[in-house]
Amino acid sequence: MSKTVGDFFVERLYDWGVRTIFGYPGDGINGVLGALQRSKRKIEFIQVRHEEMAAFMASAHAKFTGEPGVCLSTGGPGAAHMVTGLYDAKMDHMPVLAICGQAPRTARGAHYTQELNLDRLFQDVADYVYEAEAPSQVRHLVDRAMRTVLGRNGVGVLILPGDLQELPYEDPPRKHGSVQSGIGYAKPRVVPHEVDLRRAAEVLNAGKKVAILVGAGALHATDEVIAVADRLQAGAAKALLGKAALPDDLPWVTGSIGILGTKASWEMMTHCDTLLMIGSGFPYAEFLPEEGKARAVQIDIDPTMLSIRYPAEVNLHGDSAETLRLLLPLLDQKSDDWRRHVEGEVRDSWKLLENRALVRANPINPQRVAWELSPQLPADAIVTSDSGSCANWYARDLRVQRGQMYSLSGGLASMGAAVPYAIAAKFAHPGRPVIAMVGDGAMQMNNMAELITVSKYWRLWQDPRWIVCVFNNGDLNQVTWEQRVMEDDPKFEATQKIPDVPYHKFGELIGLRGIYCDNPEEVAIAWREALAADRPVVLEFKTDPEVPPLPSHITLEQAKSFMETVVKGDPKEGSMLAGVARQVLSGILPKDKS
Repeated sequence: MSKTVGDFFVERLYDWGVRTIFGYPGDGINGVLGALQRSKRKIEFIQVRHEEMAAFMASAHAKFTGEPGVCLSTGGPGAAHMVTGLYDAKMDHMPVLAICGQAPRTARGAHYTQELNLDRLFQDVADYVYEAEAPSQVRHLVDRAMRTVLGRNGVGVLILPGDLQELPYEDPPRKHGSVQSGIGYAKPRVVPHEVDLRRAAEVLNAGKKVAILVGAGALHATDEVIAVADRLQAGAAKALLGKAALPDDLPWVTGSIGILGTKASWEMMTHCDTLLMIGSGFPYAEFLPEEGKARAVQIDIDPTMLSIRYPAEVNLHGDSAETLRLLLPLLDQKSDDWRRHVEGEVRDSWKLLENRALVRANPINPQRVAWELSPQLPADAIVTSDSGSCANWYARDLRVQRGQMYSLSGGLASMGAAVPYAIAAKFAHPGRPVIAMVGDGAMQMNNMAELITVSKYWRLWQDPRWIVCVFNNGDLNQVTWEQRVMEDDPKFEATQKIPDVPYHKFGELIGLRGIYCDNPEEVAIAWREALAADRPVVLEFKTDPEVPPLPSHITLEQAKSFMETVVKGDPKEGSMLAGVARQVLSGILPKDKS
């Protein structure tokens, strides 16, 4: 049997290092699926429940491995389903290749079944998108797509018409109008010029109160960030995607920043005179120093991300670790006056978070769920979070240990990413425990279905510990509080109230372990039980929706909006006021009164 285009396509992906594809089958991509079967599982195909989840898994695979993630679908609706997950990869600068089927070439343009103009559909999300037309074209399409996603940390999409996949493969001929492409890409060493490094050192050496902000671009530069921070006696805050860049046992690490951030980060950014941003596109400028109050240096591998959040005096285009190594010898050793101040704020901030977490609620304070998990997290744990109020507790209350991994949908902040992220993490690291933190809204949206994927595959994993922690509060909680605080509106129950579902029982129904907890004194016990289970666990906590996800500080505008909400009449006014009061006064009231 001659080699088909599908066979060549799979071989070429393998030669590029692809070993895992997340996807869902369909007749528009059958030629590639047949080739995957004939290749005798050289590339592992992970069957998901929905194509959007496949794209999220590909994005997460890239985050947790540093390798390109690959997802696959049929054409038409299957391809359209992948768009959200691909935007997640685009927004977080992850290398992902999407493979899509298409209607037969002979039917294109005839309003044929499942025929969509996929190249137009993916035009915005993809750095490279092409539809193949001839067998000899496929070679350079694969090569250029892979080189593009790797070189640009972006999204590539290859569209293969169904009839083309079954044709005999032909190498491109050596003639005019044909091209011969090759395999291989190695990232270059990207560092700034010495003159720019010296300019940056002058700014940093002149500062008396240096604050550092790290993001995902610093995840591979932990040692270098620590060395520079110690030289400058700086404090360091972490953007959400950079949570694992620095361990929280360092007393000068202020934790997360922004709406989901800590008071220590807010205080440091408010009072610093110099800012060093490393590999971060943190979007909320109001949480950075006031413009003109601090001099700034920024390091980023992507030049388009430089000086777009805070006006940097020196912009350094380069790899974070490489650039910091070159910068370190140029920096003066500073005294520890500022750092001791930052460390005091960090101690106060952790105490505030503990007080808030242990405040009584009805029935369980959601902060306590994360707080009690933190000391029990295995040293090699991987933690994912969904968007919503659970991301607040993930961001603030979980203390990172060095060697752990953390991630979520950052730039897109999409609901429904935590479970597919956790599945991809487990396939990438089958010997490590994985925990997903998910709100009940995201579970109902699309995460429950992917528990079936866990049920299908978990016995293949070296370590069976895979836990999805569901915060069941019957409310789309983050948006509820946004309505109250940002829009001056009471909770709109028609949009916010969601059905109460026994998630732990669903887990048991499909062969997983189910654990339910509605007693605050048993939260730690429930975590221990889940971490000791012999199979994946659906761990459901009944949490209080009236515990506010308070920001690191409350502005006059937010206080005004909140009071206007109360005046208008919120359907949960009594419990809402009690919840807010307990949180605000958590560090003052005795434990039996809070």
